[in-house]
Amino acid sequence: MSCPTLHYAPEFPKRVTLLGSTGSIGTQALDVMRAQPGKFTVTALSAQSNAELLVQQAREFRPAAVVIGDETKYATVKAALTQQPETEVLTGASALADVAGREDADVVLTAMVGYAGLLPTVRAIQAGKTIALANKETLVVAGQLITDLVKEHGVGLYPVDSEHSAIFQCLVGEEQNPIEKIILTASGGPFRGRSREQLALVTKAQALKHPNWDMGAKITIDSASLMNKGLEVIEAKWLFGLRNEQIDVVVHPQSIIHSLVQFEDGSLKAQLGLPDMKLPIQYALGYPQRLPSQFPRFSFLDYPQLTFEPADTSTFRNLALAFEAMQRAGNAPCVLNAANEVAVAAFLRDEIGFLEMSEVVETSLARVSYLAAPTLEDYVQTDLETRRVAQELVGARA
Repeated sequence: MSCPTLHYAPEFPKRVTLLGSTGSIGTQALDVMRAQPGKFTVTALSAQSNAELLVQQAREFRPAAVVIGDETKYATVKAALTQQPETEVLTGASALADVAGREDADVVLTAMVGYAGLLPTVRAIQAGKTIALANKETLVVAGQLITDLVKEHGVGLYPVDSEHSAIFQCLVGEEQNPIEKIILTASGGPFRGRSREQLALVTKAQALKHPNWDMGAKITIDSASLMNKGLEVIEAKWLFGLRNEQIDVVVHPQSIIHSLVQFEDGSLKAQLGLPDMKLPIQYALGYPQRLPSQFPRFSFLDYPQLTFEPADTSTFRNLALAFEAMQRAGNAPCVLNAANEVAVAAFLRDEIGFLEMSEVVETSLARVSYLAAPTLEDYVQTDLETRRVAQELVGARA
């Protein structure tokens, strides 16, 4: 098995549509492009609700279009950009999908969080765009559909997650050498080593303090519960054409080795670096060229000990649930993702406890209708059904 995404992207300057420009990945992607003058131009930006930052970005990068997902913020954005007639202001989910497929972009960087990234990514692939994928949920929810579309339209799909970028980098030049297995590394989050009794008392403030990475609230909570690693496991299956048994997870608290590939001769390749998302973002945008950067450099002398331990799937049930959903296949990963999105939102509203998030996910997996070979419309309906079921479960616990 080898990476199915090794296509060559357009020459510089590359025209980039950035979906989710006001979030953690989006703002760092703009930092990367600022630091590479002449390499990138921004053709479109989108945000769900952060109108103020979206306007600031639009004034700086002067894209052809901006999309504000929250329709109540449209008038605010439109008025703020009145003196910028070259930038079209749009709103709503359909506008977001339309922008993803516009002809004036070479690369679409999907930095949206959650299920909302699925349909715009589908549209971008159908339009023949190179995809820089930071929205792991796209492959979690509809991995078979997305990989089929990528092959049908012959587009490049380059991962932005640090772990998948690491694997991608290890596979360049190895296209003819089958993978024996991959090893995804996990920091273990802020609660590594704690018991379930201790986790039952975890607060939102504690869960939002990741030891190594600076991320948005949803991904930070997912990392604390190990659901983020579970989603990455499913994403890796589809990105790299793997069988379920070819994916391992190991806890590496220092977050220096971002992931490893083991080949059939037993050799291991790893990609190392400081925990900084700008490097994988730049690699995805610049591929196949490695662009020079001023990113901080890693030194072994600063990290004299790198340690590893098994993931505790009995304490952190979410990782085990993700493996189970991947094994079950069909629409089960879609259910896993939707239930988790509802559960995390409820936890952030202080409606359920930390361990109850896993309970909502597990019960949803048992209750939502199973489909072995879902279509795109089936995924849409599964997402809606799961959110209804999960919200009922949250309400029963509140």
